[in-house]
Amino acid sequence: MLEKLRNIGIIAHVDAGKTTTTERILYYSGTKHKVGDVDSGDTTTDFDPLERQKGITINSAAVSIDWGDVAINIIDTPGHVDFTAEVERSLRVLDGGVCVFCAVGGVEVQSETVWFQSNKYKVPRIAYINKLDRLGADFAGCVQQMKDKLQAVPAICTIPYGESSEFKGIIDLIRMKFVLKDDSDKTNRNYTFVEIPESHKEIAEEYRSQLLETASLADDHLMELLLEGKDISEELLRKALRKGTLEGKFTPIHCGSSKNFHGVQLLLDAVVDYLPSPLDRPPVEGIVPKTKEKTIRKPETTEPFSGLAFKTVADPNGDLVYVRIYSGELHQGETVINTTLNKQERINRLYRMMGNSRQDLEVAGPGSIVAVVGLKTTYTGQTLCTDKAPVALESINFPKPVISQSIIPDRSTDPTKMGEAIQRLTRDDPTLKFHTDEETKDLILSGMGELHLEVSVEKLHRFPGVKVTTGRPRVAYRQTLAKPVDVETRYIKQSGGRGKFAVIRVRYRPLSPEKIEEWHNKARDEGDEPDIHNIYFYDTIFGGVVPKEYIPSVGAGILEQSRKGAKYGFPSVDLEAELHDGKYHPVDSSQDAFKLAGMENFRDAQAMAGIKLLEPIMNVVVVGPEQYSGAICGDISRRRGLIEETSSEKGRGTIRAKIPLAELFGYTSDLRGATSGTASYSV
Repeated sequence: MLEKLRNIGIIAHVDAGKTTTTERILYYSGTKHKVGDVDSGDTTTDFDPLERQKGITINSAAVSIDWGDVAINIIDTPGHVDFTAEVERSLRVLDGGVCVFCAVGGVEVQSETVWFQSNKYKVPRIAYINKLDRLGADFAGCVQQMKDKLQAVPAICTIPYGESSEFKGIIDLIRMKFVLKDDSDKTNRNYTFVEIPESHKEIAEEYRSQLLETASLADDHLMELLLEGKDISEELLRKALRKGTLEGKFTPIHCGSSKNFHGVQLLLDAVVDYLPSPLDRPPVEGIVPKTKEKTIRKPETTEPFSGLAFKTVADPNGDLVYVRIYSGELHQGETVINTTLNKQERINRLYRMMGNSRQDLEVAGPGSIVAVVGLKTTYTGQTLCTDKAPVALESINFPKPVISQSIIPDRSTDPTKMGEAIQRLTRDDPTLKFHTDEETKDLILSGMGELHLEVSVEKLHRFPGVKVTTGRPRVAYRQTLAKPVDVETRYIKQSGGRGKFAVIRVRYRPLSPEKIEEWHNKARDEGDEPDIHNIYFYDTIFGGVVPKEYIPSVGAGILEQSRKGAKYGFPSVDLEAELHDGKYHPVDSSQDAFKLAGMENFRDAQAMAGIKLLEPIMNVVVVGPEQYSGAICGDISRRRGLIEETSSEKGRGTIRAKIPLAELFGYTSDLRGATSGTASYSV
């Protein structure tokens, strides 16, 4: 019964209460008999030792519950901006979302990020304003921020009865009743609907009329009844709220305090009432690999099987691959095809996940989110389907890494084990990249932020026999000559028998960007690739003072020496070298002698002309609230940056600048610290 299935994600800013809300949902549904707590580190979804140590969610985790006759698959996602990939891949496969907001913090920066990520995937969602018992809670202020920052149209379904220390419970505006929790019930399960206290009747009536007005945007019949002043039934109101939510016209808002067991049961009712089943979502689109024709797969068991792998977890007993099934059925022991790689895969085991525990399945149908063991080559974003009707579904796009650091393996670390560990880490996390810097030979780890890199290094240490230390990556500088210079080199060696004789005179000129472009065009005209180091050697020899067969050797010597500078050791760039005079000996001259003369000539040129160091300059775009623009500009100047353009729109400022790469290490944390985590930048 697909209409009795919900696939939802719990998404929000860090510390809004997502994991605690998930724990209460598991408890109320009867899936878990003891309530877990983030502070005591015994929650179902934060099962990773690192998550328990740091008290934050790092990996998205899947759990499944039954609420009445409806099955709900829930994915608890991280809130920290460094782990945005976990949210991205979860939203790609979910049908609906519950956005959790802290009543004290309101709409925080990561709340905005996940909200707009949800918009990208057109995910219908409901909002849950949590922590109403906390000091400084402001329900109305949080709703106003949702309007201002998220351009959301709120449909407020419950309101708090008191706030902060005065918080007593919630008022249900659909039933127009006060939800009275039974404080004598130690299981925290029992509650009753009673009359709204006199002190809050007026405000409840105001919110109720706003709710009816908003709901009427989705239902013409409800609007007619409203205009005629007739009573509106609960059933009609819920139907209108569901229709409007699925069409994205508004967002139902619920409230409560998950830690104190207020509002979670009503939130579960709202998930069932307003969020879509797989049947309510448009059929998934894909491409037939051979013909490149578009096709669709409906969420029906009679359709051919198709699914998307959206998460890989390395496991000693065989990697777990999480798969969202879009059409058809997947059976244990079945052989399917990975259309991304065009390889066959066998489904050894099929599981329904409960955090890190699993339940065996024989078969899974459309709309299911399952974990599969036995896949050898399938990773995140790849399509699995039956070989009788192959289809390739749209992959998942992940943001590019923004920060790097060098990784130095311990002497005791086996290079093979290190390679395997890196391979498994990057397979599990697509936003993590490793590469070896060609010039410095450092192993560079790149990720989404400093916390992301810190967590990744700690994960590396979990692999047996792998120990690493970290350092800042060295900047790959370049150098050029400070001024034009004309250098003569006399390379004459006599040590008995045949000697070595080469005399050359070379004129060096540093190149302007215009001159470099001229050389590039010349190379292209001659069918060659332009030199990436921009070292251009040519000769103007007359009268054969240097025979033709020796001229290329001079160029080879200069080019070889230019790859490692005499003083700083960085490659030389942007130079023109003109061989315009020289001498040779009919017996003692050779190609080797002229090459060695070229190398010595370039060393002398660096000493005579002096060195000008060049460093990588990055184009940087910083986006943040307008009130921080002054602080951001000041910080850019302090980093030797050059501000090129500033602009502002809807209270958010954009600053474009050029900043040396060496000054950008640690910029992520400095920028977040200076702007309370509200600004971001791209390089």
